[in-house]
Amino acid sequence: MKRPPVLARAVQRGLAPMRGKRAAHLLPRARLGGPMPWVIAIMVALTVVAAAGGLALSNLVARASGDLAGSATVQIVDPVPETRAAQARAAQRILSRDPMVEAVEILPESEVEALLEPWLGTGASDEALPIPALLDLRLRADADDAALARLADALAEAAPDARIDAQSDWLAPVLSALSTLRWMALALIALLAFTGAAAVWLAARNAFGTNRDTIEIVHLLGGNDGQIARIFQRSILFDALIGGGIGLGLGLGAVALLGAQFAALDSALVTGGGLTVGDWLMLALVPLFAIAIAVYTARMTVLSSLRKML
Repeated sequence: MKRPPVLARAVQRGLAPMRGKRAAHLLPRARLGGPMPWVIAIMVALTVVAAAGGLALSNLVARASGDLAGSATVQIVDPVPETRAAQARAAQRILSRDPMVEAVEILPESEVEALLEPWLGTGASDEALPIPALLDLRLRADADDAALARLADALAEAAPDARIDAQSDWLAPVLSALSTLRWMALALIALLAFTGAAAVWLAARNAFGTNRDTIEIVHLLGGNDGQIARIFQRSILFDALIGGGIGLGLGLGAVALLGAQFAALDSALVTGGGLTVGDWLMLALVPLFAIAIAVYTARMTVLSSLRKML
């Protein structure tokens, strides 16, 4: 039976205000009474922490790779302190004249002992174990194998006990592990986004099923799919706004706490992974992405259910 056009237009005009507070009768629950705002808050908080970790690791890897690209260490191991010191001075003279070398410095013995202290303990000396002489070398280009081999040949006669190592070589496993953790953080963010979308999908299907009879009546009276979908969109929008705000506060608080703990370590490697202003702005955008995902998922879920119902 075809409905009278006058009645259909009247019903459609009556449905327009449902975009406001009157839409709540289709989803009869308080905004914080259900679990959805808290689910979104937890997802946003975890995403902020994971994103902060990924950004910090990216900064750390990039800064460490740049600092170590042209760095090398010359190690001279000789049991006789006088011979060791003479070879170190000769190596410094030869390297300082090389056009490829930007700077070379002999590390004081006290600094070398401080570096070895975690393994040898305090008071390490030549009587207990010969301490090598170390030269910190900064090259004008990357410390590749060919460049290091050429410098080693130049030192072979004046400093036969010298050995050149690129700092990036012994830190390569560490940087590789940090890169793996960075990709794991990105994978965790994707998993959290999928989980949040799944939670919204379940909530929207449950709300749709609970109000199925009312929705059928609205449809018979002239309401279209877009109007009904907007009702669910508005409900999930408020939940996502509340949950996103709470989750952002919790996430930023956790990031600030972790940052303070790592800063207390006073390690150059750790401080290289600090967050920039742009990183903090990206973290502040996480709730917006969560809101967009929630609203879009709710709309697609309701429209799909409406097509199956009709």
